[in-house]
Amino acid sequence: MKTLSLTATRLVLSLAAAGIVGGASVGLVTGSHASAAVNTPVATQQAPLQSAAVPDFSQIAQRHGAAVVNISVIGKAAADDDKQASAQIPGIDPNDPFFEFFKRFQGPTAPGGGGRAMPSRGQGSGFIISADGLVLTNAHVVRDAQRVTVKLTDRREFVAKVLGSDPKTDVAVLRIDAKDLPVVPLGNTKDLKVGEWVLAIGSPFGFENSVTAGVVSAKGRSLPDDSFVPFIQTDVAVNPGNSGGPLFNSRGEVVGINSQIYSHTGGYQGLSFAIPMETVLKVKDQIVATGKASHARLGVSVQEVNQTLAESFKLDKAQGALVSSVEASGPAEKAGLKAGDVIREVNGQAIVGSGDLPALIGQSLPGDQVQLNVWRQGKAVELSAKLGDAAAKAEKSAKAEKSGDQGRLGLALRPLAPQEQRAVGVQGGLLVEDAQGPAALAGVQQGDVLLAVNGQSVQNIEQVRAMLGKSTKSLALLIQRDGDQIFVPVPLG
Repeated sequence: MKTLSLTATRLVLSLAAAGIVGGASVGLVTGSHASAAVNTPVATQQAPLQSAAVPDFSQIAQRHGAAVVNISVIGKAAADDDKQASAQIPGIDPNDPFFEFFKRFQGPTAPGGGGRAMPSRGQGSGFIISADGLVLTNAHVVRDAQRVTVKLTDRREFVAKVLGSDPKTDVAVLRIDAKDLPVVPLGNTKDLKVGEWVLAIGSPFGFENSVTAGVVSAKGRSLPDDSFVPFIQTDVAVNPGNSGGPLFNSRGEVVGINSQIYSHTGGYQGLSFAIPMETVLKVKDQIVATGKASHARLGVSVQEVNQTLAESFKLDKAQGALVSSVEASGPAEKAGLKAGDVIREVNGQAIVGSGDLPALIGQSLPGDQVQLNVWRQGKAVELSAKLGDAAAKAEKSAKAEKSGDQGRLGLALRPLAPQEQRAVGVQGGLLVEDAQGPAALAGVQQGDVLLAVNGQSVQNIEQVRAMLGKSTKSLALLIQRDGDQIFVPVPLG
């Protein structure tokens, strides 16, 4: 997927295994709880909970396991062993103590070391959705692949063609030259309930056709990685190598593709995330038809509405997406959106957290018309917007990053609105809307407030550019975060 986010407390990991040939065992403990009616007055008595039997996972594995495949990938050569290894284990820093642990599971390096270029190797999972050889997996499994091999449970192997992949949703579509293949039945998440049993089949650490089970922990979960996906969160044990494998409901229907985990160590710790099949099939249809997938954009930057901001904007709930900036001449500006608006609904669907907005907009197509319910200056306003193309915006942003001085620092900044200044208790300052490159490596995060550069207060982006132009080695940034102020030194390289 996109750049994965690493903080002091959590790590978002894609699950592709890097040439894993070894493994580890995982224990699964399940249990059931009986419920009993309580003797209470009739007026307040509730119906007792019904105890549901655990699904027969053996039947699901027996019927549909043959349609789950192992995917091995040979990628581009890397000159440095550590860079190669870290690229194959997304999010794991070579200095991390667990780096050496995962490195042991990789294929052999060049004799004598010395930085000799060797092809990268990785593994993942996938599943067959058509008898004539259409296979679904994750985009990160086949990223930069030069050769993709699909192995079936009957030991047959096929060289696959990558029809297309979509990094925004982490979905890829493969084709193998075969007929009369076993296929999985496809379901959807409309009727999927939190607490419902689900099952994963894949190749964790290279152990093919491994089965693990758990329950749905949450639906429509947005992750802090600018993804266009409303993830299914589960507690199913998935690990590196499970990427691209199917998530089954208790009826044996595939409801998602296992994609990411939250982890301190790089291994399973109780939180895993799957891409809903509704999202997957939309992307699959586009890739099969055109070789690529398109996503819409609204042209705004948004942030969370906390309780303080809700009170400042006279909102009854701390919900919605607060518009912090509006792209000039973009779809949002043409629709009449302004900084300070709070987007509460899109096409009648509630926006609870700010991450809900990009996930919902990203499911639409460029040119689609959407109806927005917006809170502005204490009143509800209805607006209509014609969505633009996310690919066009990404290309524009990439060009701007290369041509601007701010690319050296890696920060996207904007001035704080007056009500935001009051909320955080500062005068002036710039909000960090995005942190990449040197600034991100130094520890600057999205949502920080930049107060000063090299001891001089900053009120606008031009002042930051001026200070950056005078510096050749490093900058000292004064950052306010959660009410605390800290200096962050940023080497410019």
